[in-house]
Amino acid sequence: MDISVVIPLLNEEESLQELYSWIAKVMQSNSYEYEVIFIDDGSTDTSWNAIEKLSSEFAQVKGIKFQKNYGKSQALDAGFEMAQGNVVVTMDADLQDNPDEIPELYDLIINQDYDLISGWKKKRYDNVVTKNIPSKLFNAAARRTSGLKLHDFNCGLKAYKNIVIKTVKVSGEMHRYIPVLAKNEGFTKIGEKVVQHQARKYGVTKFGIDRFINGFLDLITISFLSKFGKRPMHLFGLWGSLVFFVGFLSASYIGIIKLYKLSQGMKAILVTNNPWFYISLIAMVIGTQLFLAGFIGELLVRPKNGEKHYTIKEKLNF
Repeated sequence: MDISVVIPLLNEEESLQELYSWIAKVMQSNSYEYEVIFIDDGSTDTSWNAIEKLSSEFAQVKGIKFQKNYGKSQALDAGFEMAQGNVVVTMDADLQDNPDEIPELYDLIINQDYDLISGWKKKRYDNVVTKNIPSKLFNAAARRTSGLKLHDFNCGLKAYKNIVIKTVKVSGEMHRYIPVLAKNEGFTKIGEKVVQHQARKYGVTKFGIDRFINGFLDLITISFLSKFGKRPMHLFGLWGSLVFFVGFLSASYIGIIKLYKLSQGMKAILVTNNPWFYISLIAMVIGTQLFLAGFIGELLVRPKNGEKHYTIKEKLNF
């Protein structure tokens, strides 16, 4: 199969028929063998009914319905697991992403051997204050932190080699950072393409200003995970050992000075009356705690690999 189109959605009943018709037109005009996977992330409208109708009419349409709203990352992860195409294209269901971009995205992956192509909505039709400005700040921070020179990390329109989406595990709210996750897994040929952004035709956006706050918090998380997620002892163990060693040396110095003064017949205060003794003691305790945190982290990190954080209620055509 040439292309899998993975589309997570929440309450987008008005746009689904139009979106699929547009995708099908592009696929047929380019003679692609394809599938379209809709992931209903707990919609409360008739989105699932629309997916069922499309699936009954077109064999290329497949659907996944979550038991409740788990989030975009979990929806993408479920779609990635089911996708069979050599190239996997993700897009939003609100018609703001343009399916006419798919052939060029496909060409960049297949013929130019990119691992991942991220869309860049250079000209946007969103609110300047609530979306455009926060988005620019967010992307600048993400570029600096990740080392990837992408302008639009959060663009829903992306294309991947199949092996990329089968390797990367998306959880929490890490869908914004799939290029970073891919880079951390060794996929280094990551590019960018300017894509057409369109004004929302139906409904209202499901994301508020809080997504940028969460985005910055996730950025800190992924920066930590990319360096120490599989080896937490390298961070906590190192700092724990250093802090403990400094505390131990300080306590030893206080003890040696006390013994020296006593041996010379000099007056010396009780060790417990020396405030530096308690500072040293606290340093040793904190160092031990940091070391243990790293050790426990090593024990916990491995069993969670591949764990699923969603429950699928129904599947169509799988």
